[in-house]
Amino acid sequence: MNTQLILKYLTDLSENNNREWYHAHKTENKAANAAFESLVQELIFRIGEFDNSVIHNEPKSLTFKLVRDTRFSHDKSPYNPAFRAHISSQGKLPIPVGYYLMIKPGSQSFLGGGLFADMFKDATTMVRDYIVQNGEELEAIIREPEFQKYFVVRGAALKNVPAGYEKEHPQAEYLKFKSWYLEYPITDEELCDGDAFVAKAAELFQVMKPFNDYLNRGLSGFQMPTR
Repeated sequence: MNTQLILKYLTDLSENNNREWYHAHKTENKAANAAFESLVQELIFRIGEFDNSVIHNEPKSLTFKLVRDTRFSHDKSPYNPAFRAHISSQGKLPIPVGYYLMIKPGSQSFLGGGLFADMFKDATTMVRDYIVQNGEELEAIIREPEFQKYFVVRGAALKNVPAGYEKEHPQAEYLKFKSWYLEYPITDEELCDGDAFVAKAAELFQVMKPFNDYLNRGLSGFQMPTR
């Protein structure tokens, strides 16, 4: 797993974020993509040791394109210099939730989990309703010492408990959330040793698994909107 090759290519792309450079360096792009897919494959194997629902995935199907949608952005640079993948039982779809990896030079990389999708209002409602009925289970998961060592539940949130929910509910603060996700930052130095990074990532993904499982139980039956 040549993680330094990945970092080198993404750094160069960040410094030359234009179509001319990108198309002139297709060979480097192909090599970096191959290295990233190799890394994702190794992560699939390691995650599969404690979550066999991901084993069937092909790495290529889990990754995201570098090309940015600039239509509604002030930043018109055509590429996002980051390699990203979401590993779950249903591939890279945001639901069911799984294990997220972003590699971006400048120590902007991170491991993630949970529900990032604020735009899916039905999913937000499903999780809130599940918390209402299973709040103590959520508290038990996020109060585990190993969980607290690495993670804090994050997400865009309302100022008040939304209408239709008890303001005095024991987990009222979590009912305000529209998404519930985890992030663990990764430095460039940590990525330099690919084997050590994969071992660390697998360890952290295993710690976050009960949180993912909890959300997925709440999201059982969710249907992705059709375009």
